[in-house]
Amino acid sequence: MHYNDLIQIYFERSNALQWLWTLYVVVIGGLLAFSSLRKQKDMVTAILVTVLFCAFAFKNMGSIGDLTMQRIAALQAVKQYPSNTDAVESKARMTIEPTLVAPDYEGIRNFHITCDILTIAALWAMELRRVKMARREELQAA
Repeated sequence: MHYNDLIQIYFERSNALQWLWTLYVVVIGGLLAFSSLRKQKDMVTAILVTVLFCAFAFKNMGSIGDLTMQRIAALQAVKQYPSNTDAVESKARMTIEPTLVAPDYEGIRNFHITCDILTIAALWAMELRRVKMARREELQAA
């Protein structure tokens, strides 16, 4: 395996990781849009959406964790690759390697969990608002 192969692996893992985060953001946006457009209270739907989101978030975080570990391993391999006497490769290494950064898994996990909790809180805040509005309508009708 050559140095450029390791760099390519690092960026492939980074791109895959970016796609998982993009999917995560799209799902959150879709859930919040779905929840904000609902007019009638429905606890069963709220519970089902919450459970499904939790399952998705759990699997998404597992995949993000796997890719993060692969990315960290690729970065370690890049940095441990033996130096070549080739001046062009040496200059490229000195330019590229300092920019290759892989955040630690714990920070990524904590950010994901925080976003999960905030998403669930937003879903339930909207559901509770619908419940309160339904109660007000019932009291006004009585």
